[in-house]
Amino acid sequence: MNKTVLVLCTGNSCRSQMAEAILNHDLAGQIRAISAGTKPQPRVAEGAIEALKLANLPVEGLYPKDVDEVMNETIDLVVTVCDNAREACPVFPRQVRTIHLPFHDPHGEPIESFVRVFDDIRARLVPAVRAALEPHDVL
Repeated sequence: MNKTVLVLCTGNSCRSQMAEAILNHDLAGQIRAISAGTKPQPRVAEGAIEALKLANLPVEGLYPKDVDEVMNETIDLVVTVCDNAREACPVFPRQVRTIHLPFHDPHGEPIESFVRVFDDIRARLVPAVRAALEPHDVL
């Protein structure tokens, strides 16, 4: 049974969306990643969409979601990717492991910044999720 990983951010429009796509691609068949925000924005940032497309990752179905929309999911791991989300992290219906892995917010910056953040997420988040879930299941 695949583990479900929730990537939590404030706006759920950039870092958490890229993280969701990266995890679902790089750990396909091992986990299911979803993302949400504590104060979701109206749409996914264009720079995030562009960075995902440059990496040939799918962008269909990505949209900002409020964390309340995923509270009934069976979540095995929560990853907060910004300090605000860590501070506002909700209490889940059952105990769930949480790790904090902050990433730079490239909003308002050129596409190169989004690509750098994408690369940073891929380099640090994938192994962190593997490590966080290893004591429970071997990925």
